[in-house]
Formats: sequence, C-alpha cells, structure tokens
Amino acid sequence: MINLTINGKAITAPEGSTILEAARANGIYIPTLCYDEAVEVYGACGVCVVEAEGVPKLLRSCSAKVSEGMVINTESERVVKSRKIAMELLMSAHDGDCVAPCQLACPANTDCQGYVGLIANGEFDAALKLIKNKIPLPASIGRVCPHPCETACRRKKVEEPINIAQLKFFAADIDLKGESYLPPVAEETGKKIAIVGGGPGGLTAAYYLRQLGHEVTVFDMMEKMGGMLRYGIPEYRLPKAVLDSEIALIEKLGVRLCNNVKFGRDITIDMLKKVNDAIILAPGAWKSSPMRVKGEEYDGVWGGIDFLRSVIKGESVNIGDRVAVCGGGNTAMDACRTAVRLGAKEVYVIYRRTEAEMPAEEIEIKESKEEGVIYKFLTNPTEIHAENGKVVGMTLQLMELGEPDASGRRRPVAIEGKTEYLPLDSVIMAIGQKLDASDFSDVELTDRGNILADEDTFMTNIEGVFAIGDATNKGASIAIEAIGEADRCVKIVDAYLKGEQFEIDTPYLSKRDDDKVDVSDREVVPRTNASVLDANVRNKCFDEVSLGLTVEEAQKEAQRCLECGCREYFKCKLLNVAQRYDIHPERFEGEMPQKYTHDENSFIERNVSKCILCGLCVRSCREVMDIHAIGLLGRGFSTSVSPAFSLPLDQTKCTNCGLCVKLCPTGALTEKSTMKKQVPLNEQYSVERTNLDGKDCEVLVSRYNGKVMRVIPNDENARSVDRQKLISKFTEE
Repeated sequence: MINLTINGKAITAPEGSTILEAARANGIYIPTLCYDEAVEVYGACGVCVVEAEGVPKLLRSCSAKVSEGMVINTESERVVKSRKIAMELLMSAHDGDCVAPCQLACPANTDCQGYVGLIANGEFDAALKLIKNKIPLPASIGRVCPHPCETACRRKKVEEPINIAQLKFFAADIDLKGESYLPPVAEETGKKIAIVGGGPGGLTAAYYLRQLGHEVTVFDMMEKMGGMLRYGIPEYRLPKAVLDSEIALIEKLGVRLCNNVKFGRDITIDMLKKVNDAIILAPGAWKSSPMRVKGEEYDGVWGGIDFLRSVIKGESVNIGDRVAVCGGGNTAMDACRTAVRLGAKEVYVIYRRTEAEMPAEEIEIKESKEEGVIYKFLTNPTEIHAENGKVVGMTLQLMELGEPDASGRRRPVAIEGKTEYLPLDSVIMAIGQKLDASDFSDVELTDRGNILADEDTFMTNIEGVFAIGDATNKGASIAIEAIGEADRCVKIVDAYLKGEQFEIDTPYLSKRDDDKVDVSDREVVPRTNASVLDANVRNKCFDEVSLGLTVEEAQKEAQRCLECGCREYFKCKLLNVAQRYDIHPERFEGEMPQKYTHDENSFIERNVSKCILCGLCVRSCREVMDIHAIGLLGRGFSTSVSPAFSLPLDQTKCTNCGLCVKLCPTGALTEKSTMKKQVPLNEQYSVERTNLDGKDCEVLVSRYNGKVMRVIPNDENARSVDRQKLISKFTEE
C-alpha cells in the first residue's frame, strides 16, 4: 500500500493505482469526462488534472500513478484555472441546447418541452404534475398567459409556434374534471408565514410553502381570492368557476384563506410579525394609472382596471352607446371587448402608434375586430369634453411615427394642426396600473411608489418581510411573472426560516444560436388552435370564447414539438462539470467544427454537434463489445465520431446494445424518442338534449374516459341560457 495525501487528508492506496482511483476510493471528487473503468485510459478531456508537490506540470489523475509520500491538491488555483480553460474549449465546440428556448423564455421556468412531450404520448396526468411543479393555477394561466414561451418557440422557423398555452390548460382541465392531483406535504415545521395578497403571486407562494410543511395564511382585501385573475380578467377569457376550482385545491392542501381583510386597516406588519415567522407582501397593483389628459376627472371616465373590476363584481356600469378605450395592451383589449358585451354600439380603441407596435396579443386584436371594435391608430387624446360634468366627446391629436425610442418602437410624433373630435359617452383609460401605496408606508418604496425589494432575495427593508409581484420594483407585469417570482421567493423564505444561506447563482447552460438553426428538413404541419364561439354569439354574452382542444387535437399539436432541449439534461456529465467553474466559452468562439446533424437508427439517435470527442463510445464499442462499428474520422478540429465511410448506423455491425449511449457524457448519443405517432381517439362526441330554464336545448357533449370535457351549445335555445348552468347540469349527471 502507498501512503499519500490528497487535499490535506492522509490516505493509502494500492500500489499501481491511479490518483483518480485513490481519490474516488476515499470519497474525494475529481471531475472527468473521458474516463470509465470499462475501457483503457484515454486522457482526452483534460479536466481531471491535479497538482502534485514538487512536480512542475499538472498531472492527469486518470493516468498518473500514486507514489509514496505524494502530496496532491485537486482544487488549487492552478488546477481550477486549467480545468476552466479545458471546459471552455470543450464547450466552445459543443453546439446544443441544454434547455429548450420555450422554457428559458418562461418567467416561471416551466418545463414546456417536458409536458408537451407527455401530452403527445397521452400521459396527461404526468403532464399536469410536471406543470404543477412550477404553476399551481395551470387551467387559469393557460387561458390568460400571453405565452412568451411561444414567442421563443423554434417551431416558428418551420411554420408556427407550438400552441403551448392551450396545451397547458388542456391537461389542467382534464385534471379538474376528475380526481384532482394534490402534491404531498412535508412534515410540519412549526413555522408560520403570512401572505398579504391572494393573487397569482400570493397563491403560488402559499402553495409551495405549504408543500414544504409550513403553516400558511393568505390575507386578501377582496370578497374572493384570485386577485387580478378574478377581478381584472373578464369571464369570457377566464371562467371564474375554473379559478375557483384551482383555488379550492390550494385550500385543500392546508392553506388558510382569509378574505375581506385589508392591509393597513385590519392588519399591519407589526401585528403579523407577532404571530408569524415571515411575511410575504404580494398585494398587486390595483390603482389605474392616470393619462394626465384634461378632463379625465369627468363622470364617464374610467380607469381600465376599475372598469373591469366593477363589471366582474356585477356592479351597475353605465357606459352608454359610444365608448373609447385608450391603450394598446391586453387590459385595453379586455376593456373594449367587455364594452361590446355590455351593449355599447360603437367601441373605439385609441392607440398612438400603429397596429404593428401594439403590445396586445395578435389573437385579442383579431377577435375584437370580429366582434365589432373599431381601431383608431396614430391618434392620442388631448382633451376629454363634458356637458354638465358628463363625458360627451374627446379631441384626438393625429400622430405619425418618428425615430425609435428606448423600447425600440418608433416614437409617435404629433402632426401639428391636425386633430379629430370623437363624440362619446364614456372613456376607459387602460394605460397601466400601480400600487396604492397609501397602506404601505411602513416599507421602503421606490421613487415610482412601488415596494422596494431586493431583486435576488425579495427582502424588503424590514427583517423577515419579503415582497413579490406587481407591487414591487418595476411595477405591474404579467401573471406568470408574479408566479415565477413567488416560486423563487419560496426557496429564499424556506432557507430564511431554517437559518440557512440560500446560494443565488445562475447556472451555466449551453444555448444554440437561433440564427444558425436549420429546420429545413422538417415537414410543415399547421398549428392546431382551439375552436371558438362565433363572433355574433360571443359579442352578446360572457361565455368562454375558447372551446379548448380535444384529445385528438392536443396530441396532434403536441407532436409538432421539435424537442430542442437535451433529453440528457438531468444526467449530463458535461453540464455538471461546467457548473463547478465560472466558464466563458465565448472566449474561444469560432466556426463550429461539426455540422449540427441528426443521424439515427431504430434505437439510437446520434447528434455529432454535441460530441466533445471523449472517445468513450468508440473505445467501448471496440474494447468491450469488439464490434468496431464507429471510429474517429478526420483530423484536428474537423475530427468527428462516425461509422466507416460515414455510413448510417443501420449499415454497420451495430447491435444497438446501448453501451455507447450509457457512457456518453453529453447527450450526443441518446435513446431514440419514443413519442407516439398514432393518436388514440379516446374522446367521443354526442348530440344530446336537455331542458333548462324551461327551454329545450340541443348541445354537443364531449366525454373523455367518462368525464364530461366540454358542453357546446348547438341551437339558439342552448345559446340563450346560462352557459355555466348548462355545463353544470351535464357534469352533475
């Protein structure tokens, strides 16, 4: 036995063993990417180097033998620097996505590719559980999210992005119609957390904190939980019965929900701190932003959020026949489409730029036009006119586009002397919203009047008090942004409650250059969108516009996914080593030595562009299996792993034993995707009749595995009765 020291630890190792073997036998980690006990030592990757006292050069631990009295340092400054350079060189020639662009674009970091793939395979329950790892309200969010994931979806390079949002609520709807999934709850910790605000951020924080075993109470000033999901989004986009079902599951998990409790009036930070170990402020942004236009104080002028909230609460809203909605975002779309449904005969959208610059979703603009909304682009309100204090009209300044501003959009510039008068009964100003800061004087605020919270830890200026969502820092954003913040905040709060430090770091991920991605070999398959109510029906009621995807449609749509993210992500050795060092492969950026190709047989998919030339596949095929199906082709930077004469794998002696796949450290070799190509037709439709409110109604009912999935009115009687009653009748039956 040989005596030696590694990282200050005296150990013994058999004579003839390597430094790597000695370290591993004693629980000391040394990274390596090209080593495996089954094959001869190759020493290709260069990341297993160590420093030995008295030896001028670094040693490759996979091949260097131990010697008596040897003193080894596996993490010296010199070693780390060498490994960092080795990793940068390897990663500079590694062309692959660790994670799909859709997931990276999602503020909640939802594994879109994962659940889309599960839906494609008909594994709907597994898809729902994966979604709920990040989003506790998927049926609601799937209906209202402006889906930045789809904007990033690489399928748009073929034809159109995957319909990710509707696939999300498809899986969630199936779950809600059966025995809904509830995640396990950890053993009680005895820690208490108070959350102020029952919107998407507050409810998400409550959901995940409860799973960790903490006692959670959510306080909200409104009659019901949901925040802006309930009071800021119309029924035709998000039926409140769906939201209620999802909130009920959070409550069933053990979260205590307290409504009609206003912060600053009924509870204060001091009160909450006396009985709680931590507080999360998630009050939302409930105050409409003013336009600072002359006359906006007149009767008949509404803030966008105030208007929507009043309608949703069932309050009397007299907007008259002629309504103008000022703004170009999704709140403006909700307001104008709601005004149509309230019976307004002329509904205008006033927007100072062109349609191309509107931030609202394209589908919202399209559907609003179908419902009769009139758009007046390149116009801007200058004055609201009134008679006896009541709105009668508005003067619009005509605009033209000038140079781009900070947002990248061309700045609207007034055309001198050109105005237009528009006779009106009401004006709805949907240009933004903010925190009502009057109740939050105890916490430090930004110069914009929002709660100041650390961008990484979400901590406020008060010990044990955290803040998330629309009320913080940069202000109001989309619901999925608040959900993502809540998920990250939970990890911080949990560590805080345990007295631990939570390490905040950004993991290294390999990302492909979108401009260089070639999808020309992909078959063009049109996107599947859910059917919608006819415009002449939906503009007269608040029934949900989208009828949702059928099982067949959902699976067909999910199978369009390009599977951009690496299937080996969770076990990739290359990525694991990359996380240990602050690497910057762009320092060695150049032309990729390997073309991005997919070469596969019946069982193995081979992607040479992810290969780091570790040689494990070649050596295992030759030394262990004695097959010699693949080898190293070419020299220098152009070297690649390939069958002889670049033949397809199916034309070699390959037996599909899978050893090469098992040993590959990068995902260059993977098992072929098992995504099913046949769509099971498990959803049945039937024309049925029922009597409701004294009317004989004909409906189209779809059932999946015995569950009522959707009830679609099929005659005038069915369209004239309450849609929710109709749905409930068939669901109960």
